[in-house]
Amino acid sequence: MVKETAEGRVEAESMAEDTVEIYVAAGSNVEPEKYLSRALEALEASFAPLKVSPAYRNRAVGFEGADFINLVVGFRSDLPVEIVRNRLQQIEARCDRPPQSPQWAPRTLDLDILLYGDLVSDRPGLILPRPDLLRRNYMLGPLAAIAPDLRHPTAHRTMRELWEAFDAAGAHALQEVTIPRCAPRRQPGSGP
Repeated sequence: MVKETAEGRVEAESMAEDTVEIYVAAGSNVEPEKYLSRALEALEASFAPLKVSPAYRNRAVGFEGADFINLVVGFRSDLPVEIVRNRLQQIEARCDRPPQSPQWAPRTLDLDILLYGDLVSDRPGLILPRPDLLRRNYMLGPLAAIAPDLRHPTAHRTMRELWEAFDAAGAHALQEVTIPRCAPRRQPGSGP
């Protein structure tokens, strides 16, 4: 049974087999250390315990701008995907992201659900698994670092296999960086 406290924290009496693994990409290119740290605190308050990947710096994609810092967070929950998405949007708002901000622009925080268990959805605003996961090394690399044996629900390969086949040294190479509250250094695909 899940209960929500006055602070918005989700408390589960037992996280049984009806929970799903959820993986969320987090990125920022406006004061990224500040906003990613704030986001991790808020995610932990709502969804603890978290698995947090190393953080990586990479160039902005789709526009000219400051580099992004990206990471992936994993957690288990029995909340419906719509509620998880709403919680993520609330966290973005608390991190000074304006509603309806343009897609290809600088941002304080971007939280995107990559995977919600094995859910496959093509609903507007809720396309899962997130198609960018297979195209963006700053999503796939960090996910492979924390869940190398996780199987992609439509590609039918593990994150390790997908990462090994990915052109990680391509046009958008990753550079590992340290920010508060991120996991110790691990190479993508090297296991937990």
